Amino acid sequence: MVRQEIKKLIKREDIGAISLWFTDVLGQLKTVTVSGKEINDVMESGKFIDGSSIQGFSRIEESDLLLIPDLTTFAILPFDFKGLKMARLICDVIYPDGRPYPSCPRQILKNILAKAAKKGYTMYCGPELEYFYFKNSHSTEPMDQGTYFDLLNIDEGSKLRELTLATLENIGIQCECTHHEVAPSQHEIGLKYREALKMADQVITYRFIVKTVAQQNGTYATFMPKPLFGVNGSGMHTHMSLFKNNKNIFYDKKDKYNLSAIAKNYVAGIMKYCHDFCMVTNQYINSYKRLVPGYEAPVYLAWGRQNRSALIRIPATRPGKEKACRIEYRAPDPACNPYLAFAVMLGAGLKGIDDKLSLGNATEQDIYEMDEEIKHKNGIKSLPGSLKEATDCFNASKLMKEILGDDLHKKLVTNKTIEWDQYRTFVTDFEIKRYLPII
Repeated sequence: MVRQEIKKLIKREDIGAISLWFTDVLGQLKTVTVSGKEINDVMESGKFIDGSSIQGFSRIEESDLLLIPDLTTFAILPFDFKGLKMARLICDVIYPDGRPYPSCPRQILKNILAKAAKKGYTMYCGPELEYFYFKNSHSTEPMDQGTYFDLLNIDEGSKLRELTLATLENIGIQCECTHHEVAPSQHEIGLKYREALKMADQVITYRFIVKTVAQQNGTYATFMPKPLFGVNGSGMHTHMSLFKNNKNIFYDKKDKYNLSAIAKNYVAGIMKYCHDFCMVTNQYINSYKRLVPGYEAPVYLAWGRQNRSALIRIPATRPGKEKACRIEYRAPDPACNPYLAFAVMLGAGLKGIDDKLSLGNATEQDIYEMDEEIKHKNGIKSLPGSLKEATDCFNASKLMKEILGDDLHKKLVTNKTIEWDQYRTFVTDFEIKRYLPII
């Protein structure tokens, strides 16, 4: 929207405040709120923030940063804030002199999208974010005992999910479907595919909407990857495709899997570099409690069509629907920073295209049922098994430094190294229960 249209909307809808959104390096939503009367200055000149207080942002001596709103992201928030109507604008972070800030996650994604655009490519994404409803934020007591696709007519979680769907649609976010997931109190709302930057904006909005609707209805929604032992964790299976001149260049009707040579190069790139970027798509210690064999967790480096034990799945394409041809990368979880996750997946795929990497044969057998000898014979490896292992792979990766820049790369390694050190010195309930009675 142009500035005049935004100003008219603010006046017509009696918007009292505008929330300026951005994320820290981990994807946590941050905001600075300004009154409706100040929005002219903000649209013209931006809004200063203290970057030294933001996770992974500036040092004290370079703390002044500027939020520059992307006016196309203006949206009226569909909630009642005690009688105050609010809107939001999603922002990029820059230095006061106008230079892009190198640790701004949104800018990182824009950089790699610009690199793809020079080759004529536009990236489309369609993530499936799973989440849990619990009674409150202090426990993991489920609200139902439902399973996959269950219809629970009187279930509070299902009512909340449908209310959330309506709220998302009301704010302009198109959704494809919604359903109960495999685990108790686990749900999913699938987002209709969009261009990658718009989709990353929608993901942070989606998470805000899901949690706010739950809060306003006296419950708690979490995107924690593995909150419950013994059941499935929450993933963010991400569907991807590349278009050129409005044509899906992943599609080839003559191929068995309808995959073009470029699509196979792209998949091969992700397969080669997924160890390098796993720390970005699965960035918490808890992420690796989900990435274990079983529970539909995609830990094995393989690809196939119907094989949901493989890391990459190729969804079937209906005749005449070549635009729907895509790959599905199944490892990410919904706690990731979507800007950085999309950036590293695209960067790895583009590297595969540039280097014309060869894709091995598809695996359609259930990998969970294979013994180690057969997996070794077929060259099937696994994703990192811990945040420490993923951080080591990320730290050593030249490609990740190239995609994210040295500054952000170092900050992420430092952040995750500290998290791992804090975790490994913490005495858990598991250790007390297992060792105290016998040692």
